[in-house]
This record gives sequence, structure tokens and C-alpha cells, in this order.
Amino acid sequence: MKWPGRSFFLADDPKSRQRLTVVIWALVIGIGLVDYAIDVGDEISLRLFYFIPVSLAVIARGWRFAVLVAAACVVVMISGDLAAGAKYANWFIPCWNGFITFGTYLIIIWLLSGLLNLHRELEERVRQRTAALADEIAERKRLELEIVATAQKERWSIGHELHDGPCQHFTGTALVTRVLAEELAEKHEPTAERAARIVRLIEEGIGQLRRLARGLLLVSVEEGGLCSALQELAAASSEQYRIRCECNCNGEPALQDAVTASHFYHIAQEAIRNAARHSKPDFIMMTLRADSAAQTLIVSDNGIGIGNNGGPSEGMGLRIMAHRAAMIGASLSVAPGAPRGTTVTCRLPLQPSKP
Repeated sequence: MKWPGRSFFLADDPKSRQRLTVVIWALVIGIGLVDYAIDVGDEISLRLFYFIPVSLAVIARGWRFAVLVAAACVVVMISGDLAAGAKYANWFIPCWNGFITFGTYLIIIWLLSGLLNLHRELEERVRQRTAALADEIAERKRLELEIVATAQKERWSIGHELHDGPCQHFTGTALVTRVLAEELAEKHEPTAERAARIVRLIEEGIGQLRRLARGLLLVSVEEGGLCSALQELAAASSEQYRIRCECNCNGEPALQDAVTASHFYHIAQEAIRNAARHSKPDFIMMTLRADSAAQTLIVSDNGIGIGNNGGPSEGMGLRIMAHRAAMIGASLSVAPGAPRGTTVTCRLPLQPSKP
């Protein structure tokens, strides 16, 4: 018979195993005494009750100890029968009965030990699979953060290229064209007005390029950088959406890196865009609060509310904001405003600074 490997312990510490061992032997002796006391002509048998200490032995100490307990149970059982006055035709009968009983106990030990080992193997596989899954999730999150960081760097690079390249080029072109328009105006040429119009178009194009470059640049995490960026966002949003938008910063920003600050900036940008498209407000307020516990961004409007315009309350914009918040370990909540409108809150707990 091939025995299973050693089963797991019911208790890991030695003191608990010692206590269980004492309990097991006490059960063997106790069942033996009861068997001896009620044994009348072998009419009442307590063989089934010996399964209790045998099973506990498998669980507590493994199959080897259980075999020893099973042998002790057989000896106690046969000894109790003989002490109670049981008569046999020859010695082979009690030996045969003891052998059959011991064999039955061995089968039970084998089955129970195999079941316990199977349970242990399944738990180990679940543990390994859970650990592998956790590692895979952590690796995916790390790669996702690297991709976002790389994308942000590319955006920053493109923004600088736009600012230092086409913006400067068109600025120079506008200056030359303005000089030409002034010369044409001095000569009272009919094309002077057209030249002035070209200057205005070029300046509008420069403004568009600068706004595009500003949107691509990462938010600076220097002191006051995020606040300044949010204030610029408020001014740009007021001009773009024709909505009064303001920004209020309370406390010094405590963000530690440009990527986190950029996520805060884009969450605010998306919240303003959602409010302008769905809530139809005439006023949007951004509040950035910082204390020793958390950095909190609140974007509130006085519109009809995202969930009250007949459309879905969970759109792509909200999912994007939630995803950005999750990437930096922040929480995002969207709730009705007071007395109306919508309030978007992004809260990032801050780790205590090391002494």
C-alpha cells in the first residue's frame, strides 16, 4: 500500500500538538474503559468509537502516528474483551478480529490522510495562483504607469516643440507681416486692410498653437505649479465654454511627482468638460485643498446635474477620471451638488513623511 505524504498539522505550534496528543491517548483509554465496563458477552461493540482518536491522530500528527494509535486501539479493545471474560475457541479468533479491525483502521487512515493531503495541495495551488495573479496585476499596473509616464513625456516633448518651433516661427511671421501692413497703410495702399487681416489671422493661429502646446505640457510640481496650471485651466475654460470658471487653492500642494500632478490636472479638465457638455452650468468652481493627510481636488458646478439630463450618469468621461484616480491611488466620487449641479471629488491620501 502506497501511503500519502505527511498531512498538514491541525496546529502548528508544538504545545498545541502536545495537548492534542494527550487528548487522543485519553480518548483511547477512556473508550477502552467504557468498552470494558459495558462488554457483556461481546454483544455490544465500541469499535466504531475508536475511529475518533484514529481520525484525530491523522489530522493532528500525520498517518504514522495514526497507525500507532490504531494499533493501540486494537490492543486496548482486545485486552478489554479478554479482561471482561470473553471466551474464544482458540487464540486465532481474537487475533483475526484484531487483524481485520486494524486493517479497517488502516484503510480509514489512508483515505483520510489522502483527503487531507489533497486539500493541502489544493490550498497550495490556490495560494500560488493567487500570488501569481497578484504579481501579474502588479506588473500590469507598473507597465501601465510606465506607458502613461512615457506618453506624458512625449506630450511634453511635443508641447515644447510646438512652443519653441511653430509658435516662434509664426510669431516672427506676424511681426514681419505687421511691418508690411504698417508700410502699406502709410502709403495708403488698398491692400493694407488685407495685410492687417492676415496679421490678425496669424496671431489667432499663434494663440491656438500656444493653447495646444500648454495642454500637451506636463503640469509642473514646483511650489504653486499645480495651482497655477489649474488657474490657467479655469481661464481657458471660461473662454472656451463661455462659462465663468474659477479656481481656489487652499494649502500648499503636496504632490510628489509630475505624473500624479498631471493626472490631477486632467481629472479637473475632464470634470469641466463633462459639466459644460452635460450639466449646462453658468459657473464652475475648482478647489484644491492640501493638508497633512490628503490632497483633494473638488470640481463643482451649478448646472442641472449629469444624471438629470436624460442621459446616462456613467459616461466615458467619468470612467476616464475614475481610471486616472485609480492609477495614482486616489478615490473619485461624483455626487449631486448643493443645492443643484454636480460635485466631483478626487482625494489622494498622502504618505507620512519619514523623519
